[in-house]
Amino acid sequence: MKNRRSFIKKSTLSLAGITFLNSISAKSYRKIIGSNERINIAFQGLGRRIPGLMSGALAYKNIEVSYLCDVMDNQIKKASERYFNLTGKTAKSEKNIHRIFEDKDVDAIIMATPDHWHAYGACKAIESGKHVYLEKPCSHNMNESDLLVDYQKYFKKVVQMGNQQRSSPHTIELMQKIKDLEIGNTYKATAFYHSNRPRVPNQVLASVPKGLNWNLFQGPAVRREYTYNTWDYNWRWYDWDYGTGEAGNNATHELDIARWALGVDYPHKVDVYAGKYHYLDDGWTMYDTMEAKFKFSNGKMITWDGQSRNSFEKSKEGGRGTKIWGSKGSAFVNRSGYQIYNLKDELTFDSLSDQNINRYSSAGNLGNMTERHMKNFFDSIKTGESLRSPIDDAVISQSMVHYANISYRANQSLIIDDISTRVKSKKAMKFWSRDYEKGWDIKKIS
Repeated sequence: MKNRRSFIKKSTLSLAGITFLNSISAKSYRKIIGSNERINIAFQGLGRRIPGLMSGALAYKNIEVSYLCDVMDNQIKKASERYFNLTGKTAKSEKNIHRIFEDKDVDAIIMATPDHWHAYGACKAIESGKHVYLEKPCSHNMNESDLLVDYQKYFKKVVQMGNQQRSSPHTIELMQKIKDLEIGNTYKATAFYHSNRPRVPNQVLASVPKGLNWNLFQGPAVRREYTYNTWDYNWRWYDWDYGTGEAGNNATHELDIARWALGVDYPHKVDVYAGKYHYLDDGWTMYDTMEAKFKFSNGKMITWDGQSRNSFEKSKEGGRGTKIWGSKGSAFVNRSGYQIYNLKDELTFDSLSDQNINRYSSAGNLGNMTERHMKNFFDSIKTGESLRSPIDDAVISQSMVHYANISYRANQSLIIDDISTRVKSKKAMKFWSRDYEKGWDIKKIS
C-alpha cells in the first residue's frame, strides 16, 4: 500500500505547470490582457526571497519595477544585476524606503525585510497610498496585526500576506474536498517543520559591515550596537528585537493551512512546550524546539511541531506539511501535493499518483505558488479580484504564532478572550507589543 513516505518521494516532481484554479471572470481576464496601464512597483528587502519574488512579479503583464531598496549595498548590487539579466532594464537604487513612500508614481511595494520592519513599513506604505504585498510574518507582535488591519480598512488599499500556499492549486483543491466533507467533519490538525539548522555565531560587538546602514536596518527597533553577523539572517535567532523565532519564520505557513482546513479563527487556549536543546553554547538565544497546542471554542485542536535543529522525521514526511483528521478519514498536504486516507488508513487519493499527475498539466503555464500568489495580488489591484490571503484574515493565522511566542516568553499557558482576542494574563500581555525607537512607532488610526 502506498504511504506518506512514497508520497514525499514523488513530491519532488515539479508541479510548475499546475492549472491555476483561482476563479477569475472572463471580463476581468480581458482587462488584464488588454490594459496598457502599468503597475509601478518597488521591492524593499533584497535578500533570500528576491529571486522568487522578482520572477513572480515579472511574470505578470504590465509591471514596471521602479525601485530596488535595501539597507545593504551588495544586496542592491546583486538584485540590480538579476533584474538586468532578466529584463535588460535598470531600476533606481534606494536605501531609505521613506523616499519611495514619497514617490507618488509608485503603486505598490513588495516587502521582504526582516520581521521587525514588516508592519511599520506596510502601514507607512498604505498611508502613502501604496498597495502592499507583505512577506510573512505580516507583523512582529499582536498589536502590530491590529494596526495593519486598521490601516488597510481606513486607507482601503490591497494588502496581501505572502503565505503563498494559499494560492497553491492542489491545496485549494484539497480544501474544497474538505469543505465537501470528503474526510467528514474535521476536528484536529498537526502542522510541522523539521530542519537541521547549524550552529550560529555568538553575538560579539563588531564593526558595522561595509555598505550596511545599521540605523536603517534597525528601523523601528530600539537602537543598540552592532554585533557580529546579526544583519544576515541570524537576526532571526538573536533575542526578539528583529525576529519572531521559528514560529514566525515557518509556522506561519503551516498553521495557516491547518486553520484553513479546520475552518477556525482565534484559539481559546494555548499551551506551549519549548526550549533550546542544540549547540547550547552558541549564539541562538530562543527555543529551537517547540510544541504548541491550540484549542478552539468549538473543541477543534491544532498542534504545531517545530524542530529547527533536528530533522529526524524529514526523510519520512519531507520536512514540512500539515496532517488533518476528520470523522471519515484524514489528509496530508505539503507544498507539492496531497493525499487522502480512509479510516482504515488506506490511501484513497494521491494527487501525485501516475493516474492523477496528468490532471495538473501545463494548461495554465502560470508558474509556481509565489507567481500565482503575486498574480492574485496584482489582479486584485487591477480588477478587484478577491485576495487569497487578505490581511484581515492573514492576521488570524499570524495570531497563532504570536500566541505561541507569548506563551513561551511568559512561561505560562494562555486563555484568550473570545471577543477581544486579548490574553487573560497581565504577565503575558507584556509581550502584546514591543518598545520602539523614538519617532518610529506606528501611529493609531483615530
